[in-house]
Amino acid sequence: MTPPDWRKPELRDGMRRMLQLRAARLDAGERPIGWKLGFGAPISLQKFGLSGPLVGFLTDAGLHRPGAVVSVEGWSHPVAEPELAVHLGEDVPPGSVDIGRAIAGITTAIELADVHPPPQDIEDVLGANIYHRAVITDIRDAKDVDMEGLTGRIISGGEPVTDVGDLEGLTGGLHRIIAHCADLLGAAGERLRAGDFVIAGSVIPPVRLQPGIEFEFEVDGLAAVSVLV
Repeated sequence: MTPPDWRKPELRDGMRRMLQLRAARLDAGERPIGWKLGFGAPISLQKFGLSGPLVGFLTDAGLHRPGAVVSVEGWSHPVAEPELAVHLGEDVPPGSVDIGRAIAGITTAIELADVHPPPQDIEDVLGANIYHRAVITDIRDAKDVDMEGLTGRIISGGEPVTDVGDLEGLTGGLHRIIAHCADLLGAAGERLRAGDFVIAGSVIPPVRLQPGIEFEFEVDGLAAVSVLV
């Protein structure tokens, strides 16, 4: 199944550049661990004329355990994005409709990104892997949870930032966006595989980071995750 966004030449060219960057990283010794979704909030979809989020890649070079210290020194515009990581126990081929059976569990995650320059062009955003720098999660903590009624909390520097009552409000439903991810990757010649995990996009607008601050994300029923920058 070819997703409607594949008709956009800037998306096709951006996906090609993203996968070329991924191949170069893997050739250099990094190990693939999954994928990331970004720009899936309604305002971003409208801005870029998309039907679903953009897709980037994850490798073990950027994976950190909860409580890690990650330096943002030299970054232009560091942000934290509290996310849900969807762990796959089965391959998800393009056109899949029963996504639930492939999901082995969910963990909390924090993505660190350097949003510079400001997003203007889909091809350039994809070519730079959607600003990704690091992801903090613990793949051993994946749990099967019911998303309905699930709530979360974001804490920065020991102070509450916000409560999140609808964890899929900015990202879209997890099953739908995982299917979208599988379709986009399939159109580009890749696929979602068992053992991958997908970080599904920020559940709140990205939070600007200042060095020396601990950022935490808690979700009922899941292990909390934090990072010190």
